[in-house]
Order: sequence, then structure tokens, then C-alpha cells
Amino acid sequence: MNLFRAASLVSFLTLLSRITGLVREQMVAAMFGASAVTDAFNVAFRLPNLLRRLFAEGAFSQAFIPLFAATRARDGDAATRDLLDAVASVLVAVLLAVSILGVVFAPVLLWLMASGLQAEDQALWMTRVMFPYILLMSLVALAAGVLNTWKKFVVPAATPVLLNLSMIACAALLAPWFRRHGIEPIYAMAVGVMIGGVLQLAVQLPALWRLGMVPRLHLTPGGLRRSWHHPGVRHVLRQMAPAILGVSVAQISLLINTQLASHVGPGAVSWLTYADRLMEFPTALLGVALGVVLLPQLSAARAKNELGQYSQLLDWGLRLVLLFSLPCAVALLLFGEPLVAVLYHYGAFRPVDVAETVVSLQGYGVGLLGLVAIKVLAPGFYAQQNLRTPVKIAVAVLVLTQLLNIYTVPRFGQAGLALSIGIAALCNAGLLLTGLLRGGLYQPQPGWGLLVLRIVIAALLLAGALYWMQHHWSWLTLPKGQRVAIVSGCLAASVGLYFAALALLGLPWWRMLRRAAL
Repeated sequence: MNLFRAASLVSFLTLLSRITGLVREQMVAAMFGASAVTDAFNVAFRLPNLLRRLFAEGAFSQAFIPLFAATRARDGDAATRDLLDAVASVLVAVLLAVSILGVVFAPVLLWLMASGLQAEDQALWMTRVMFPYILLMSLVALAAGVLNTWKKFVVPAATPVLLNLSMIACAALLAPWFRRHGIEPIYAMAVGVMIGGVLQLAVQLPALWRLGMVPRLHLTPGGLRRSWHHPGVRHVLRQMAPAILGVSVAQISLLINTQLASHVGPGAVSWLTYADRLMEFPTALLGVALGVVLLPQLSAARAKNELGQYSQLLDWGLRLVLLFSLPCAVALLLFGEPLVAVLYHYGAFRPVDVAETVVSLQGYGVGLLGLVAIKVLAPGFYAQQNLRTPVKIAVAVLVLTQLLNIYTVPRFGQAGLALSIGIAALCNAGLLLTGLLRGGLYQPQPGWGLLVLRIVIAALLLAGALYWMQHHWSWLTLPKGQRVAIVSGCLAASVGLYFAALALLGLPWWRMLRRAAL
């Protein structure tokens, strides 16, 4: 399997996840609109997600996966299994304690996250129900790191679909039952989150079992003491310290933005959430897929001191980022109303909700190229087990984001928050790239100048076409079926135009997709 095929597989499964996630958001939008209770759910869901990114997919993965891949490459499977057992034991013990504390101190956490919420009681109930989700997702992240190191990408990439399917089922079946019995219907979404977390963990276990890599947990006092003193655990903890700081910076920025959005007015948090869901399509399909595939390969190349291969992997990833992200950014900026209308404008979702979601989406679109590039550039540092440089950059970007908010939020409301994030993401990516270049870790391959010129020309042609398409139809008044058909046709034509333009400009983009075998 070559790298593009692996990344395509991850991207396809991530697409399924994002499609089911979009269906989930459509159901929430149609059933509850953008209201105080949807704001309450989104904030309550962000709390465990914030800590999940802090402990699981963020700091833990950045510290654990490079060490795990290097240990397997150098020391073999037996040492790798011992490392896994020790790390898993400490992780479970710590996150059990965190989950208990989170449930107890939920009112304080909720106040810190969004003191301007109007549906405080509903948010508190959902926060307490969903907080243990962090433990489930941390174990899922651990399993995913193991499977990706063994080049088993299918199960980790497919498991997020289960969360969305669970929430969809609860929205369709449990919410009406709650309504009939006088229970707040949106509580069904919180129940769906927990069921989905259990399902995601359960589906990972057979894949780990086949590899002989199901962790053996040592949760007795003596077992925990031995696990704590394992050299690999100490190494992961040392690496997690700067990683936690780095991820914390991003999560602090999210917390501040959620707090600000909660004071903009009812619906603001939800508008940002709906826009974020759309923005996640390109960031996940390309950025996350490339990051998942590249990090173990970069770590292995670093362990073997193959610096030429290391640089070529980064170069290949960045070329794909430019090839696919730039047209996606153009679409978010110039074709936002049709996208939001066809996906969300049903039931309780009003025209004003469409307009506010569109401007939020455009703010994110400004920085889409940076948001995706970070997913490729940051692993260039993580694979070197250098987490301090990304942390320093993240701190600077946090300051920049909040300075931008001072200007943008009073003028653009919640869309100003999205715009600040977009601009800061471009700066973040630029600083990461500069660090890799100055450190000699990345040496661009020949042909970048002509590549950029061709892609920019094709993107300009695409921009003209999308601008015309957006203004040719009245999207909010079109019948729903006709709206879906026209948007689908417009997107298909846009994809064809972009890649045909690249071919006419002499760019054999299909050759860029190939990469050496894993």
C-alpha cells in the first residue's frame, strides 16, 4: 500500500464520518434550530471534547505515537507490548480520576466555558452525563495509535461513524419519547454521545486482539507503581508536558471564543458549530488523513535516521495540501449560502440562521489552507519528539487570536471569532514551516514555483464560476429537491473545471498522488 492509497482510505472513511456527522447536525438544526438549548448542548459537548483533545487525540497522541513507532522499529514487539501495558494502566487510572472530578465540579467548568448561557440547568445535566466520554475517547485514541503504527488504518478511521449513528438514532427515537414524557428532548443527544463512545471503544478491541496488542491493565497499587516507573511512561509524561501546554493553548483559545460567543446572543454558539461542521470536511478529509498516515512514517524515518525520506514525506504532504485545500477555501468563501441552505435550511432553521452561519463559514474559509497545513507541518516536529517549538508557536498564536478578537468581534459578532481563528491559523502554519526550513528538516523539492502558479490560476477560474453560481439562483426559495440537485451539479461542475484547468495548464496532478510504499 502506498501513502496516497492509505491516505485515501483514511480520507474516505473520514468522509463517511463527516457525512454522518453532517446528518446529525442537520437533525439537530431541523429539530431544535439555533436556540438556547442547542447552545447548551454544544457547550456541554465541548467540555469533554476539550479535555479529549487535551489528553487523548492531542498531547497524548503527540507524545505516545512517535515513541511507540520508534520502540517497535528498534526493539521489537515484546518491548512495544510492555510499553503499551504500562502506558494504558497509567492513562486509565488518571482519567478515571479526571472523570469523577469533572462530574463533581461541572458547574464551575460550565461557568468558565460559557457564563452567558441562558439554558444553564440543561447544560449542567448534559455536562455531567457526557463528561466520562473523555475516558472512552482516550482509550480509543490509544487503540488508534497502536493500529496506525501497525498500518491498520481502517478501524480507527471508521469508528467515529459509530458516534454519529448513535446520536442520530437517539435524536430520531429517544428525543420524541423524551418529549412525550415531559423530558427536555435535546437530552437524547447527550445519551447518544455516551452510547457512541462505548461503541467506538468496543469495535477497536477485536482489531487489537488480532494483533495481540490488547493492553493488560495493572490497576492495583503495586501494578500502578510499576507502570509509573516504566521508562516509556516517564518519557511519554516528559513529552506530554510541553504537548499539554501546546494543546492547552488551542483549547484555551476555544474556551475564550465559546465564552465570547455565549455573550453575542442566543444562537451564536450554534452558528459557529454548524459552520465548524462544514469546515471540518476539508480539514478532516485531507489534513487529518495525511497527519494520521504521515506521523508513524515520519517517526520511523527519524528512528532510522533517513532524513532524505523524512523531507520528501513532508514535501509530498504539503503539495497535496495546496492542491486540494485552496479550491476548498474558495468554495467556502464564495459558495457558502448554497452549501448552508442545502444542508441546514429545514424545519426550525431560519433564514437568519443561514446568513449567520454563512458569514461564520467565510471566516473559517480565510484560514482553511493554514488549518490543513498545520496537520502536516506539526507532525514534522512531533516525529522528532520536539514538542517545544510547536508550543511556543501556539502561545504566540493564542495571543494573536485574542488581539484580533478585540477588533473583529465588535464588528462581526461570532463571525469575527471565526475570522480570527482563520487568520491565526495561517500565521501558525507559516511559523511551523519556517521552523522546519531553518532546522534543515524540510528541504523543498524542485518545481514549487510553477506548481503554485498553476494551482492559483485554476483556483481563480474556479472562483469566477462559483461566484456566478451563487448569485444565479435564489437558494432560500428554491424547492428542497431542486436545491439539492442544483448544488450537486454545481459542485460536480466545479471539481471538473478545476482539475481540467490544471491539466490544460500542464500540471499532471494525478502523478502528485503517488508516493513510495509504506
